[in-house]
Amino acid sequence: MMDFTNRVAIITGSGSPKGIGYAIATTLAKQGATVIIADVSLEGVHNVAKTINDAGGKAIGIELDVTNRSSIESMVEITLKTFGRIDILVNNAGISQKITVEDMTLEDMTKMFNVNMFGLFLCSQAVLKTMKKQKYGRIVNISSVAGKRGGGIFGGAHYAASKAAVLGFSKNLAREVAQDGITVNSVAPGLINTEIWKSMPEDLVETIIDAIPMGRPGETEEVAAAVAFLASEESSYITGEEIDINGGSHMD
Repeated sequence: MMDFTNRVAIITGSGSPKGIGYAIATTLAKQGATVIIADVSLEGVHNVAKTINDAGGKAIGIELDVTNRSSIESMVEITLKTFGRIDILVNNAGISQKITVEDMTLEDMTKMFNVNMFGLFLCSQAVLKTMKKQKYGRIVNISSVAGKRGGGIFGGAHYAASKAAVLGFSKNLAREVAQDGITVNSVAPGLINTEIWKSMPEDLVETIIDAIPMGRPGETEEVAAAVAFLASEESSYITGEEIDINGGSHMD
């Protein structure tokens, strides 16, 4: 099993007990990492951190708005004052919106990029100084199958565009920081068994499942396992890559 003892990991968008961020945080915590639960929901981060601590892990919750540079800098400052280092950043925070281009507004597009892309940029930028000083870091960005195939199950063109931007940004950043002992990789989940999936109409569910060779949605723990590998020391010679987690619904 991968060992994250003495590693400090920030996971954005991890304040919901039913999301991918929660699965990533609990997976890393079970393997020894100290995890920072960072989310816009103050109640959510404290509840998730308590769940991890009660299970024998080590976690703190920090309220975070990824669209606000001051909020991000405060999170980094608290983390460094408390633990002295930042080894892993998982940029998981994101939003989606199902809408057509015809009905989309510039405000819709701006809001989507502010969270999904610009927030990821600001968080990544905020940890680079520390990771470079350590000569060690793992940045894992959550993209989506929508960013590779031009749309997917959820979200409009602005969602697909923002997730495609994540992939391009990640590759470029990987080149910039490779000599500093920092790797930057992405995962691109397809349909995952979250609350959004469970709320979909039955007829749409059947159509979607028929298009997945494995015949089922993925589980949040399956995404978390891939993230954990990319965040580990075992992935030290992998950078600028993405792992597709979609049951075969899209193959490069």
